[in-house]
Amino acid sequence: MNLFTQDTHVKKLSLKNPIHFLALGFGSGLAAKAPGTFGTLAALPVFLLLSFLPVSSYILVTIIVSVVGIYICDKAARDMGVHDHGAIVWDEVAGLLTTLIAVPMQWQWILVGFALFRFFDIIKPWPIKWLDAKVSGGFGIMIDDIVAGIFSLVCLQVVLYFF
Repeated sequence: MNLFTQDTHVKKLSLKNPIHFLALGFGSGLAAKAPGTFGTLAALPVFLLLSFLPVSSYILVTIIVSVVGIYICDKAARDMGVHDHGAIVWDEVAGLLTTLIAVPMQWQWILVGFALFRFFDIIKPWPIKWLDAKVSGGFGIMIDDIVAGIFSLVCLQVVLYFF
């Protein structure tokens, strides 16, 4: 069983290239099955590193990750010759960081946030599905996951409020 994708488009990228390395979620996007889930898992160490920041700084870094992600994802997609290829998972990193804004540092809440983000990213309720289908380029790759992250953030904060 091969754990890594053999897609010829992915072979156009190199983990030695810092843009490609980030776009592929530190290599996690190369998973043959469920690269989005592996990309979201790769976001967890990033979250843990950023969790020590004040909330305002965490939000600022998340915005920077998202804005820079537009370029990163666009460049990788152009280099591959495929818009929003499954191996490009930097959008999942930004989406999970968005989801986990101001979440208590307890594994249960991080797990709930992870599950909520994967749910919204996979199911793609309106307007996420519309954005995914209608918006192109790096912004298009990023925006549906950012909105999924915002949906997840709102749901998680509501649950936290009542618990």
